[in-house]
Amino acid sequence: METVRQIALSFPVVVFSALLALAALYWLLVALRLAPVECFEHDSLKGDHLASTLVALGFAGVPASFALTLLLVLAGAITLGVELAVLRWLPLGLFRIPVGVAVLWGAFALASPLAAGLCHGLHRWFHRHAPQQRRCLLGEKVEVRDEADADGWATAVLVDDPQWQVRLHGKPGNLPQVGERRVLVKYVAGEDAYRSVAEGDYRDARAHLSRLRLRQGPGGQGRNGGAAASS
Repeated sequence: METVRQIALSFPVVVFSALLALAALYWLLVALRLAPVECFEHDSLKGDHLASTLVALGFAGVPASFALTLLLVLAGAITLGVELAVLRWLPLGLFRIPVGVAVLWGAFALASPLAAGLCHGLHRWFHRHAPQQRRCLLGEKVEVRDEADADGWATAVLVDDPQWQVRLHGKPGNLPQVGERRVLVKYVAGEDAYRSVAEGDYRDARAHLSRLRLRQGPGGQGRNGGAAASS
């Protein structure tokens, strides 16, 4: 037991000991219906918030809270493995901090594509068992099935789950076209419908935003950031 305590409180494992304890508390509150599953979701992908960041990393289709928990579990398992196999046997001393930071970075880098792949495989389960979770569909690709009417209404199905249908409400000049692939970027609760943009426009906006961030640094604010999500 003392060995387990020492490992759990060693750096960098202690980071996941704390974060996973918070995640467990959150899911307990969800189970008791005291907290929403879509805790971090916004109505739009516009802006730099947790949900939009996770969508950009490939976690579309599941609630951000679930994606983040899965990412923490996988990264924590990788970090624990490195701790048990390597770090605890080395006399690192003060070097444990920079080495631990490097291990944290590597763990998240390895865990991110694994977690995104698992989330992609599980999003159909959320469609079937949690249909009320509507905002977590933002970032999903859809295929338009019928021509927009005079008011801009059209129906579409998810590309990765054709059995799941959504309603689109387009604006003049940006109306959905039959057979077109679009990305859901905004949920309008009052209409129970989505705003969307063409898949190519979405990719271009994301690429432009990435270039702005690279040029301006971590604190830069891009005027055109989130342009694709403004429709």
